[in-house]
Amino acid sequence: MKQAIDEAENAAKDGEVPVGACIIDPDGKIFTSAANKKEGPCNPTGHAEILAITQACQKLGDWRLNGYTLVVTLEPCVMCMGAIWQSRISHVVFGAYDPKGGTISLGYNIHADKRLNHQFTVMGGVDHYNCSQIMSRFFKDKRKSYKYKKNAFSN
Repeated sequence: MKQAIDEAENAAKDGEVPVGACIIDPDGKIFTSAANKKEGPCNPTGHAEILAITQACQKLGDWRLNGYTLVVTLEPCVMCMGAIWQSRISHVVFGAYDPKGGTISLGYNIHADKRLNHQFTVMGGVDHYNCSQIMSRFFKDKRKSYKYKKNAFSN
């Protein structure tokens, strides 16, 4: 999780929502890591999970990541869980829960759906405090720099 947190901190420095992810190989070594990159490249699919998965597949030379683990600082969204399912990742470990966008929090248990051709394990809340603090600090700083403008309906 430490490497994923480092990636999240890098994302924050770049003005991106601070989410970091790592792919761990079957031997327990960090295989790839990535930070969110949505804002800069204007890419709605630039989630850290998607980027780490893509790097891992390219590095491995295969789209199947059986036996690999994704570690991410924030609970994955539906798009990312779809990519996790498609890439055949075996395990997901995440830090902070995301009640507004996280797949598990919203009740979409894609990882355990027997109707799909691949299931995987999910463990949430790992280093939850540190992962959630990164997000809280980022948005607190964003709110401080936001300039409120009077609109036509203000007195």
